Amino acid sequence: MAKLVEQTYGEALFQTAVETNQVDAFLEEVNLIQTVLKQNPQWDGLMRHPKITKQEKVEIMKGAFGGKISREMTGFLELILTKERYGQLQAVFRYFTDKVKEEKKIGTAYVTTPMELSEIRKADIQSRLLATTPYLTMEMHYAVDPSLIGGMVIRIKDRVVDSSIRTKLAEMKKELLQIQLG
Repeated sequence: MAKLVEQTYGEALFQTAVETNQVDAFLEEVNLIQTVLKQNPQWDGLMRHPKITKQEKVEIMKGAFGGKISREMTGFLELILTKERYGQLQAVFRYFTDKVKEEKKIGTAYVTTPMELSEIRKADIQSRLLATTPYLTMEMHYAVDPSLIGGMVIRIKDRVVDSSIRTKLAEMKKELLQIQLG
């Protein structure tokens, strides 16, 4: 059900952005709203409080964001609040952001290595990913996991390329355990 909600509302927000030719503006507003929500954790409790009416929540939201975001985005947030979908707002925004990135051919890659990479190596990995994927630009996220021993793990969407020594050793162990001595 939650997947359907985020897809339905995220798609509606995306279509509105496309129809009004405001994709970049909506993306900026979504990022602004997410930043405000992250910086104010009490906001979440306020919007979920059962004793505050929907209309009061809408008025609070308009007071907080009025003049800072477009009329369309204000209307969208009002719809989310009146339909009691605030709990799925982050997922809706994530869906919208992913849809915008897909439209603009922006990929997101998560690269995990056993040690910190140099800037030259990072640039090399990014250029190789751009050459082998349909993306025009790539957002790169790097992490260090010493348990990989060597190699790297790259994740783009639901596709994972694992060339780590840890995985190769695990596969080798599995193969050796399957050999029957006779």
